[in-house]
Amino acid sequence: MYNHILIPVAFEKDSDTAPAIATARALAAPDARITLLHVMEETPPFAISYIPEGDLMQLRNALQNELRSLAENVENGQAVLIEGHAGRTILEWADENRVDCIIIASHRPGLRDYFLGSTANHVVRHAQCAVHVLR
Repeated sequence: MYNHILIPVAFEKDSDTAPAIATARALAAPDARITLLHVMEETPPFAISYIPEGDLMQLRNALQNELRSLAENVENGQAVLIEGHAGRTILEWADENRVDCIIIASHRPGLRDYFLGSTANHVVRHAQCAVHVLR
């Protein structure tokens, strides 16, 4: 049983957090914290001038509201939205916040994953805690 479980959330068309939340509930100790975390990739400085003023803030607010909505349905759930590189930032946040299990979704690997790597692959290879991968 785990005391602090981290679920990285990707807001993509085909992503579904329900299986990760169900797995977290099954693996959680009584009174365990479950954190739903989304990492916003940093916008490159050259692109900032092409994005209409206020659009990034609106996106950030929309993502934060969606995360809060998901976390409200999870006992002892919390929503966290941060910026950074997905793989590194997930691992840093997990280390700093004493996470003892990360539950992360993974797609079926394709050829590009062997050259570029995926977020789940990075997390599995470098996490200092248990990692449960869902497909």
